[in-house]
Amino acid sequence: MKTPNINIKTFLLPLTIIVFFASCNEKHSNQYQKTKKPVILTRTSIKKDSAISREIVPEASIDKNFVLGKFNYRKNKNFVKIKPVHASKTIYLNKETYHAFEKMYHQAEKDGINLKIVSGTRSFYEQKNIWERKWQKYNQLKPIDRAKKILQYSSMPTTSRHHWGTDIDLNNLNNSYFEKGKGKIEYEWLVAHANSFGFYQVYTGKKNGRTGYTEEKWHWSYLPLAREYLKFYNENITYKDIKGFKGAKLAKELKIIDIYVNGVSKKIKN
Repeated sequence: MKTPNINIKTFLLPLTIIVFFASCNEKHSNQYQKTKKPVILTRTSIKKDSAISREIVPEASIDKNFVLGKFNYRKNKNFVKIKPVHASKTIYLNKETYHAFEKMYHQAEKDGINLKIVSGTRSFYEQKNIWERKWQKYNQLKPIDRAKKILQYSSMPTTSRHHWGTDIDLNNLNNSYFEKGKGKIEYEWLVAHANSFGFYQVYTGKKNGRTGYTEEKWHWSYLPLAREYLKFYNENITYKDIKGFKGAKLAKELKIIDIYVNGVSKKIKN
C-alpha cells in the first residue's frame, strides 16, 4: 500500500496557531487575576499606636466591596458576633475592633462605668433600609432637602463607617443623654480613656471646622483599622460607586465624599 505524501509545513501550521493562542489566553487570565486580588492589611502595614495592645491582629482583605459594605459580614472570617453582655442586640464587629473593645469594657467596669454597644457593623442593604425609611418619612421635602435632613445623623449607603466593622455606637443615640447624670459621667470617661484603647469620637463638634454630620457623642471609631480603610476609600472610591438607593444621584451635588465621608475629627485623619 502506498504511503500518502504529507506536507509537514501544512501539518505544523495549525498546531503552531493553537499553541500561540493558548499561551495568550493563559497570560491574559493571569493578568486578570492579579488585578482582582484584594489588598491585604497585615500587622506590618497598619500603623501602630504604642498605647494600644495589638495581641490579635487577624489578616483582613480590603477591596471596594468591603469599604462599600457590599459583603456578608456574618460569614466573613474577620468578623465576630458580640457577646450578649456587651451588646443590646445581635451585633457583629471586626475581630480586632471587638478585642480592643473588650479591654476597654473591662477597664470601664473597674471604674464603675457600664458600656453597651447599641450598633455595630451594618451592610449596604441595612444602611439602605435606614436611609430609604427616612427618605419616605421626609417625602414632603424636595429631594435635596430630604437628603440634607437625613444626613444630619445618617449616612448614605456605601458611605457609612459602620460598613467596616470598626465603628460602634455606645449606650444611647441621643446627645442629650450624655449631657447630664449617668450619661455625662460615661461620656467624660470615654473622652478621658477611649483613645488609649484605639477608639476615637468620629463626629465631634464643629468648632474646629469639621464638616458633615451633626455631633455624635455615642459614635466611636477604632482608629488603627478605620484610618486605613478611610485611606483606601479615598484612593479607590468615586461618585460612580455611590448608587443603588433612592437619592443616590444627589451624592455628587452634596459632595458626600468630601464633606461627609471625610467630615471627621482631625484626630481621625492624622
